[in-house]
Amino acid sequence: GIGDCFSQLAAPRNPKIHLYNAEQVLSWESSSAGNDTEPVRYRVQNKFTSNNWDDVSLVNCSQITATECRFTTANFSGGFQKDFNVSLRVRAELGCRVSAWATVPWFQHFRNVTIGPPENIVVTPGGGSLIVTFSAPFDTGSSAEASFSYYARYWGKGGTQQVKGPETSNSILLNNLKPFRVYCLQVQAQLFWTTPKIVKPGNFSNTFCQETAADASTRLQQIILISVGIFALLLALTGGCFFLVLRYQELIKYWFHTPPGIPSQIEEYLKDPTQPILEVLDKDSWPKDDAWDSVSIISSPEKEGEDFEPKHWSSQETPQEDIEQGNR
Repeated sequence: GIGDCFSQLAAPRNPKIHLYNAEQVLSWESSSAGNDTEPVRYRVQNKFTSNNWDDVSLVNCSQITATECRFTTANFSGGFQKDFNVSLRVRAELGCRVSAWATVPWFQHFRNVTIGPPENIVVTPGGGSLIVTFSAPFDTGSSAEASFSYYARYWGKGGTQQVKGPETSNSILLNNLKPFRVYCLQVQAQLFWTTPKIVKPGNFSNTFCQETAADASTRLQQIILISVGIFALLLALTGGCFFLVLRYQELIKYWFHTPPGIPSQIEEYLKDPTQPILEVLDKDSWPKDDAWDSVSIISSPEKEGEDFEPKHWSSQETPQEDIEQGNR
């Protein structure tokens, strides 16, 4: 009835703003509606430093049944300006009945945000080094007065913890590490806001462990060791072969001995057995005509006082009687 419009609803309880990285979410606990079956609805308003209260223009947070208002949505991912002073309040509404406003203390995103670890962390092994790449926890927007710097703390197994940073780029090089050794590391982002001179350290990332690769000196040592090993192996193989040759030389001679061959005349006869065997054997027994040399036969005189005249014939013209006389 009309009298109900003058009764007041209980105000939302424990309103609080959640600021994590780029997220901006106002949440509260629901107020009781008594015996009414209709759900209670809520309205959220905001104002900046000197402005009047107004419904939130970034998102629709009027007449909502949810107990939170998320300002960083898919339609407006940026939320409120991160360097603005923002005040928020929320009340319950049910028909013509309303509650008192529950107000949240003003905040500045850069001042009050909880900073998470860097995102998309990748650790790449190098020669006695590790290269860590990552992205910022969130976009600082158009503000040129806010930026991130990064730190990495790392340690080897059984070693002391060391810190590298600050680095302003999205990568950190951890060098002078021992090759082929596993190192573990965590990465942290810190927000620097220059106007009020605020430094806000963020949370460290999960632990990443990675083994380093060989550096230049280690690779050179590997090359030298491999070369020495190959030389020693070849030397051992050569010595082994020499020992085997000395030990089994008779057997080796037997294996590599050329087997007896068939004379060419016999081989030719076997190809054509119709030929008389004597003619085949006699065919090549005498040298060819053009292979004869000239022969000089000198006969000694049988009687003293006879003149000695040397005769010269080619081996083809030597008379048979002179050959017989020379034989005598």
